[in-house]
Amino acid sequence: MKSRKLTPELMDDPSLDEVTLKAALKDVTLVNKWLGGQQITIDGLNYFFRKFPQDSYNIVDLGCGDGEMLRTIARYARKQNVKVELLGLDLNEKSINLAKEKSKDYSEISFKKQDILTLDRTSFQCDIVVSVLTMHHFTNEEILVFMQQFLALSKLGVVINDLQRSKIAHFLFKGFSGVFMKTHIARHDGLISIERAFKKNELLMFTNKLPVSSFQLKWRWAFRYLWILEKQK
Repeated sequence: MKSRKLTPELMDDPSLDEVTLKAALKDVTLVNKWLGGQQITIDGLNYFFRKFPQDSYNIVDLGCGDGEMLRTIARYARKQNVKVELLGLDLNEKSINLAKEKSKDYSEISFKKQDILTLDRTSFQCDIVVSVLTMHHFTNEEILVFMQQFLALSKLGVVINDLQRSKIAHFLFKGFSGVFMKTHIARHDGLISIERAFKKNELLMFTNKLPVSSFQLKWRWAFRYLWILEKQK
């Protein structure tokens, strides 16, 4: 666990059939919900809602998967009477199709198959970019490129919700996934994700290389980091 491993995850395989992908994403979504992972992103958004009150917010989720995080944001915003426009981007067309199917009752959400790095910074703009359990899929060099693009595309800043690399987390996940996860892919990729995840000093290193006016980096249960980056004005 001293350094990040870059072993490929099975769900990253574009040839994975839709039925298998759907079952694996269901496992990931349920575990994320049970362990409070969705609330971490909500807390990050609340930082910007409180500090920068607006009539509405345009929020983009990179690597949106089946769209569960955006549906959670939509439900929260409805309860809080916060107007939002939500866009989910993912490179996996099967994930986008699943997200559209599950989000038919959410008029404030749209989805698109899109490489965020190809978006034109001069024509595309949003208020906040969120990323949930996505950044650990990339190398350190790629992460800096993505984060610079996130900050360029956003008006206010970025909310990252991702994993801590930890022997304890790795050990506990083995036991937890064996009981609560039904699919081999989700169990396999969960362990790989922890090995690809981050130590605090690594996230601080990234932060020091980014154009931000302020940031917050908080450890959250279960073995997560909430990383909030406020855009430099």
